[in-house]
Amino acid sequence: MSALQKKSPAKRIPHIRQRTGSINVEVQTDMNPSASRHKAAVASSLDSILVPPRSSTMRPSRRSADIDADDDVEMSLLNGDERIRATEGLDDDEALVEKKSRAILARDKRAMALLIILYLIQGIPLGLALGSIPFILRDHLSYSQLGIFALSNYPYSLKLLWSPLVDSTFIPSIGRRKSWIIPMQLIIGSMMLYIAANAERLFEHPADNVHELTFVFTSLVFFSATQDIAVDGWALTLLSQENLSYASTCQTVGLNTGFFASFTVFLALNSEAFANKWGIPRLTLSTYLQSCSVLCFGVTIWLIFFEREREESLDESEITVISVYKTIWDICKLKHVRSLILMHCFAKIGFQANDAVTSLKMVEKGLGREDLAIVVLIDFPFQIIGGWLAAKWSRGDKPLRPWIWAFWPRLAFALLSSLIVYWFPTPPISYGFLLFLVAHTVLQGFASTIQFVGISAFHTRISDPLIGGTYMTLLNTFTNLGGTWPRYFVLRGVDLFSVAHCTVKEAGTELVVKAAECVSDLGKERCSNIGGECITEQDGYYYVSIICVTFGVLFLVGYIIPTARKLQALPMHRWRVSPE
Repeated sequence: MSALQKKSPAKRIPHIRQRTGSINVEVQTDMNPSASRHKAAVASSLDSILVPPRSSTMRPSRRSADIDADDDVEMSLLNGDERIRATEGLDDDEALVEKKSRAILARDKRAMALLIILYLIQGIPLGLALGSIPFILRDHLSYSQLGIFALSNYPYSLKLLWSPLVDSTFIPSIGRRKSWIIPMQLIIGSMMLYIAANAERLFEHPADNVHELTFVFTSLVFFSATQDIAVDGWALTLLSQENLSYASTCQTVGLNTGFFASFTVFLALNSEAFANKWGIPRLTLSTYLQSCSVLCFGVTIWLIFFEREREESLDESEITVISVYKTIWDICKLKHVRSLILMHCFAKIGFQANDAVTSLKMVEKGLGREDLAIVVLIDFPFQIIGGWLAAKWSRGDKPLRPWIWAFWPRLAFALLSSLIVYWFPTPPISYGFLLFLVAHTVLQGFASTIQFVGISAFHTRISDPLIGGTYMTLLNTFTNLGGTWPRYFVLRGVDLFSVAHCTVKEAGTELVVKAAECVSDLGKERCSNIGGECITEQDGYYYVSIICVTFGVLFLVGYIIPTARKLQALPMHRWRVSPE
């Protein structure tokens, strides 16, 4: 038998074992595999009833033993709730709920803590690749080179391509989910150590190592995305049915904590100005990655030796890898799904220049990275409030209405961001302007959260319950991809439309040197080394921003609004792969 294999189907059948002086009755029933995946993980002791030996010193008669055995069999045939009532003497449902809550409280708390830590581990590479590293490289790379590094974001948006493989292939002796989580985390920790050991070489001259940096961080995000697939699947069986709704909460808390630790917190502690202001040592990238790798290895060791994965029964009816890919193709062939996918692929272009470049431009204009980190940190609680409100607004027969409405403020804030960059004040930044930036960031983050929750609510509504996981993953993949693929072209466009020269003035004469690029800090430094100064005649950021916002408005009015109104008015059976 090969190392990697599908778990062999195991049928559970009722059986009765008889021992001297007692009867041990176990009743196990067949369970639908798809249901078992989503069912609560009730305590394993409830899967069977063990009747203890009689305490009577007298040997029971054959008739009384038979009667007792019949009673035991009858009790063992009760469902889980009825068993608890019978064995504990509970009379009402309220007492039953209280008893079950006490039984699962400690186990589910432990499971939720584990899930938060696992999601935090995958949030650390995302915070580096999508957040702090582009700001560190901004001092040394042009926007075209930053566009190359932006390719490292792609694996997280394309994980649907290999998620069926992760979900169905595993080593039974290790566990269905641990078979992937353990090696992925070992690789993630090892790659962090590699980057830490080579940080000085990679980041001293990043322009010469941009392709190696892109490959390393793309691989890091790829392994994190693979770990995410396995953790998402494990959450369905790790938590009990009563607390299964907390899985998304664990993901939000863990993923955002890891992301902000690698982005907001690290960016502030890595700043020399922040360290000097507060009198603390500066946190280097090598030290941070070494600490994260220790956490990653420690959690992995815990999983290997102390965390046991509950077995899942699979039979021939479980969806295979081939059937999942076929289902994905069948979903994509639906006419309305194709319209929705097309809408997702271009819906986020309108504010891509704002999302990808504005923060970098503000840092270039003189905004401190630690100030930017504080602005982002303040924005976080307002996103939670926005998510709660959006969930309420997305109810009813028009779930896409808040998603459509939020387009207008997002496009308006994208245009306002361009004006902020254009009229950015000369440092030092006043507290009044910093408060204005905080308000601007909070409001546009609020609109972004409303859109995210609104479209997620619509996806949940239209997904076929029979293949809900695959359906949701497919739609979310194209939603994420719509915000990922334009970023490379936006960053390249900034350099393409920018016109800057290195001007050298000597003895009353002026010499214009045609430089390879005079936009990044590295290009400006090279110009300064020959006694020149970079003069920007045309900043491509404003041109790209205008192009994006204009396209966003036209696409919103011409396609998104009429299409979204038609899609949300469709009956549910039109979204089914096999409509009844």
